[in-house]
Amino acid sequence: MRTFSTLAIALIALTLSGCASVIVSDDAIVERTAFALGLNKGDFTISNRVDDGASARYAVRTRTGQQFNCFLGGTIGFGGREVTDAVCTKKGELSRNPLLR
Repeated sequence: MRTFSTLAIALIALTLSGCASVIVSDDAIVERTAFALGLNKGDFTISNRVDDGASARYAVRTRTGQQFNCFLGGTIGFGGREVTDAVCTKKGELSRNPLLR
């Protein structure tokens, strides 16, 4: 019985964690990236998306030619789908904690 409980908990955890391709929609990426960079949704393009577990990494190029590396994550919980804010770093610069800016 104990093995069944452990297996059930592990299965529930895997189901709830999901993967970025299911959890993080393209619309969520555009919306969160626009907010993180302070741009309008049409002022940049997203490319090279890589889903890595429950997070997504991608490249951003603005209309002015600036380039950024960004990432965000997501989970599926009892409240539904949750997506974190995007964290973006200008290409060629060291990444910094956005809370310390």
